[in-house]
Amino acid sequence: MGQVEFVTVTPEEAGQKLLQFLQRRVDNDVPKSAVMRWIRTGQVRVNKGRVKPFVRLEQGDLVRIPPYSVAEAAAENVKKDIGSVDVTIVGEADGLLVLHKPAGLPVQPGTGHTDAVTTRLKLKYADAPFCPTPAHRLDKNTSGLLLIATSYARLQQLHELFRNEHALGKHYLAWVEGRWEHEETTKLYDQISKQSQENGKERMETGAGKEALCSVTPLLVTDKKSLLHVSLQTGRTHQIRVQLSSRNHPIIGDTKYNGSSNPQGMLLHAWRIVLPDEVFTCLPVWKRPFDVERNFLEKTLRLHHLEN
Repeated sequence: MGQVEFVTVTPEEAGQKLLQFLQRRVDNDVPKSAVMRWIRTGQVRVNKGRVKPFVRLEQGDLVRIPPYSVAEAAAENVKKDIGSVDVTIVGEADGLLVLHKPAGLPVQPGTGHTDAVTTRLKLKYADAPFCPTPAHRLDKNTSGLLLIATSYARLQQLHELFRNEHALGKHYLAWVEGRWEHEETTKLYDQISKQSQENGKERMETGAGKEALCSVTPLLVTDKKSLLHVSLQTGRTHQIRVQLSSRNHPIIGDTKYNGSSNPQGMLLHAWRIVLPDEVFTCLPVWKRPFDVERNFLEKTLRLHHLEN
């Protein structure tokens, strides 16, 4: 941006801290340190006055954003990396988009990769008054439903729901190694903690740490693999992956937790999210030999009363 910009805070943006507001308003490549410097040196003004970075903005506030420049080559590299800014929207509600995140696409960019859900949202909704923001995360290799807030107020509401583990329902489908011997719904109880490995990386393990609870219902069982429905009661890091692997039924494709490699990747899919007044579903699209006829799957889920 080559000149001073004056921006009026919209209803969707109201309630944010100034720093958050600016980070969502300016280019992704502008570092947080630069934004902080703008505020500290008075280049950013709210209603013509100097303010602190964590003051909360109100609807109608006038924010002065100083001129800044970002290397055009860097922006072009991001676009080349992602190839497309398309995101698959499978549902909408007030202040909310529901995406179907594909396996292999991270929610946030990281070291060595810029393509991510947040990057695509930033580019696709560049002119939106509030950049759509994920309200929670899915592992990079997990596919399925991802809730995206389109206003700051809705983002705060969703964060509160996800902090209250009993306020919403999170349901997954997973293909695992081996024959699942339990016919009825089985409740899994564990404690999960983070453990360091010799290579400097970390993984989650059972045996100590935070309580992890989930319910597992078999939907289709063969001698070599089983299709399971998993309902989470807690939301620990890698919880489903760790709990199933610890029972010698790792998720197919989850090589981090002892699963066999699979060309389709890890076969774990977040298929249903239940909010207090809203329900969103999206069944997986797996290829042979893991594809399941949609009518059969829907009928089986109803039979086990897993559609509610």
